[in-house]
Amino acid sequence: MNIHEYQAKEILKQYGVAVQEGFIAESPEEAMEAAQKVRDHFHSDWCVLKAQIHAGGRGKGKIQGSEQRGVQLAKSPEQAAEIAKNMLGGTLVTIQTGELGKVVGKVLVAQDVFYPGNSDPKEFYMSVLLDRTKKQNVIIYTTEGGMNIEEVAENHPEKIQREWVSPSVGLQPFQARKIAFNLGLTGKSFKEMVAFVTALYRAYDETDSAMFEINPVLKTSDDRIIAVDAKVNLDDNALYRHPDFLLLRDLAEEDPTEVEAGKYNLNYVKLDGNVGCMVNGAGLAMATMDIIKLSGGEPANFLDVGGAANAETVEAGFRIIMSDSNVKAILINIFGGIVRCDRVANGVVEAYRKIGNVQIPIIVRLQGTNAVEAKRIIDESGLKVYSAIALHDAAILVEQVLKG
Repeated sequence: MNIHEYQAKEILKQYGVAVQEGFIAESPEEAMEAAQKVRDHFHSDWCVLKAQIHAGGRGKGKIQGSEQRGVQLAKSPEQAAEIAKNMLGGTLVTIQTGELGKVVGKVLVAQDVFYPGNSDPKEFYMSVLLDRTKKQNVIIYTTEGGMNIEEVAENHPEKIQREWVSPSVGLQPFQARKIAFNLGLTGKSFKEMVAFVTALYRAYDETDSAMFEINPVLKTSDDRIIAVDAKVNLDDNALYRHPDFLLLRDLAEEDPTEVEAGKYNLNYVKLDGNVGCMVNGAGLAMATMDIIKLSGGEPANFLDVGGAANAETVEAGFRIIMSDSNVKAILINIFGGIVRCDRVANGVVEAYRKIGNVQIPIIVRLQGTNAVEAKRIIDESGLKVYSAIALHDAAILVEQVLKG
């Protein structure tokens, strides 16, 4: 689960990570008040307005229909209100949002950490995530922080360094010191970076996060280390351990069909293809997408209905898949282990009749307990549903319906 920058910074502060401070605003009036608060609380004459969307590249991204970027400097509370007026409600397009962009609903009005007197600031990049190949967490860092981290990774991969951390042992003091040393720091900034890395890793570990990314990590001219930005992805599978994190979820930032699928405990991810998939089990779903591609199609989604598929979940899956105008066929591939195939077949028929006027060809492949009975139910339903038992037969049907 992704969260906004201002929410991520609140988590970091709880673990002792120094951050660029600020206040959230949802209207020009609130932005003006927030800018005045920044002046009063942090003695920063200027402030920075940062669009709050679940995507990076905001500093280079632009609001559709204007030249205004997703990160803007304001020299007065009045200017902050004017910038917020143009930013709020606008669609911000960045390298990570794609052409459609994301609508800006909130702005973070933050202190200007590149303040006068901060004559020699230095920007670093740092992230913490899981390296599945090594089965360890990894801290990725580089001296080349800032807005162009993607270009650094592509053109100068040798500048990106990694420090692996055993989850069972945790980050060791010598590893934090090694990172600070490799970043070229000495004296006060060295000590501050050691403390920063230690606190950042602890935040990542104790919140059960999938990723913490700080870009940039700023070293000021007076040798303070500050998180200027923060992107956090919380592990959905661990949210039961952190129920308070559910309050941080912003449904407006998520795909509406994925939100709808979540209401029925369906694991759904929208893709760009033309064949909708409904499967029980992640591994079977991956195999199903492979067979679709081998049959000349492209998967339109990943949809796992789980091991206990019933009429309600099947109907919900149908509706979600058919809401995608790109879908030209649907392949239902269910292995009857926990659930009997005949029950799924009855669920498919019931859902088909409830939805009504289904124009998309549907292929149902049921294998496992009572598969033969399930095929008979589908074949005798009188509905435009193609049935199969073998996956190969289902693949042939997919190829046939796509060719018309």
